[in-house]
Amino acid sequence: MPDESAPLMLSVSGARGIVGASMSEDVAARYAAAFGEELGKVGGERLRLVIGRDGRTSGRELSEAVVATLSGMGCELIDIGVAPTPTAGIMIRELEADGGIVITASHNPIQWNGLKCLDSSGLAPPPGVVERVIERFGSKGWSPSMAEQPGTVRRDGTAVAHHVEKVLGLVDPELVRGAGLQVVLDSVNASGCEAGRMLLDGLGCDLTHLNGEQTGRFAHTPEPVAENLGELSRLVASRPSTACGFAQDPDADRLAIVDESGRYIGEEYTLVLAVLRHLQSKGPCPLVANLSTSRMIDDVAARFPGAEVHRTAVGEANVVNGMRARDAEIGGEGNGGVIVRSIGWVRDSLVAMALVLELLALEQRPLSSIVAELPRYRMVKQKMDLTEVGGREAIPEALERLVASHPRESVNDLDGVRIDLPEGWVHVRASNTEPILRVISEAATREEAERLARDAGIRTGLLPG
Repeated sequence: MPDESAPLMLSVSGARGIVGASMSEDVAARYAAAFGEELGKVGGERLRLVIGRDGRTSGRELSEAVVATLSGMGCELIDIGVAPTPTAGIMIRELEADGGIVITASHNPIQWNGLKCLDSSGLAPPPGVVERVIERFGSKGWSPSMAEQPGTVRRDGTAVAHHVEKVLGLVDPELVRGAGLQVVLDSVNASGCEAGRMLLDGLGCDLTHLNGEQTGRFAHTPEPVAENLGELSRLVASRPSTACGFAQDPDADRLAIVDESGRYIGEEYTLVLAVLRHLQSKGPCPLVANLSTSRMIDDVAARFPGAEVHRTAVGEANVVNGMRARDAEIGGEGNGGVIVRSIGWVRDSLVAMALVLELLALEQRPLSSIVAELPRYRMVKQKMDLTEVGGREAIPEALERLVASHPRESVNDLDGVRIDLPEGWVHVRASNTEPILRVISEAATREEAERLARDAGIRTGLLPG
């Protein structure tokens, strides 16, 4: 059983914990079994599931435990090995599987690992399903039902190539090849290594691959934010002919970008640049983003009369549900996650790279020049350790105080609380993936964004006045 002193995060994003403490082979097997039983109640026949992992050194043992348990339950398993999370989502749809599990902790540090469950559409299951899985997993008397006839396990080494082929079909490869772009890619030694290399080779890019060996031993803290990408920025800056630098997270669903000078332009720009290229190509259409995503996407949409941005709760499953409801082809999150319906219902760093490179090839000017024409805001992202603010149970009352302190027309409480003001906005919510409270604010200047975040903290009662 998990070490109760270590965090085990159970949410719509799956299960994540500290390897050897709150995340073990037994925990992984039980959670996978709980998910398998939930899916089995829907179909009634032998389940077909896709299994993948993000390449972490702890992933093989957890994956083997998951496979052993699910095959013992009679499932038909297709093991795609080390592969991006979006690859698993694509293969679920291609193989008409009932769902899948990716052994990953996404951007969390190396000591973490976990399970991300996907449904038959290749996206995170709806909250009701997740709640039942968590309830079953936590039941002390519950154990998975083993089948009289064990299931089957088939290895599939073609999944990454299939994914890349689909993404190449999204853009004009000849246009990008003709531009002869030089690119530096940091794959952080994880599941994006092979896929990223294949994609950029297919687009004719002159690739310098940083941390491109899939060892599972991350060369730096894996979240693709500025403080972790110093080596990427320096390498791009040292090569004047480089068009840009890309950074993937371990399961390759998020992408951060540095411009040709090595300047980190921020994860928020990933979705905005991808949407800009999509609108150029397809014209006005519905766009979907979560509540924590920058206003830049609204400003870009305004350039294309008829385009409209619809907001959802944080989490790709929520964004996807919004895309489905609005019949939107593209959406995503400001954490570097871009979702294109024709490719898959999962954030996808390969899709983001392809669209940004096509934009550069079309514009035939530096990335910094394109970024300079976008609206300029400053975003502040802060974290509060839940143990320091009274635990998760203290959050509802704190958010009620925040809502009560503002006129109702400025409040969106779909996911935590977002306050929209003329000078900017602030969003306060508990994380689904870490034991923290997130406070995100945006305004024209960093000072104003920091003031908004500080004011929100005071109004919740979690910060001293």
